[in-house]
Amino acid sequence: MNTYMIRRRSAWKTPQELEEAASRSKQVGNEEMPDQVRWIRSYVVEEEDGQLGTVCIYQATDPEAIREHAKRASLQADEITPIAETVVVREDPA
Repeated sequence: MNTYMIRRRSAWKTPQELEEAASRSKQVGNEEMPDQVRWIRSYVVEEEDGQLGTVCIYQATDPEAIREHAKRASLQADEITPIAETVVVREDPA
């Protein structure tokens, strides 16, 4: 599997909408596509329009698997960018 960054811009109006989307995403990845897509982590960002967006890190067989996962989970995938390398200066804070 390869590692990708997925940007979802202004996708949710409330934290509850985001939680519901995360639940769908987890279910699709774990139950329907476990050999094709793995959700690693997401960073929630406040967009300029006040809505919530995310920067997500996934492992997947290819970008098409990410698009299929997004479709099944009713998510957008505005940008899919392959990650070339990981540099960890500090672990993510808990």
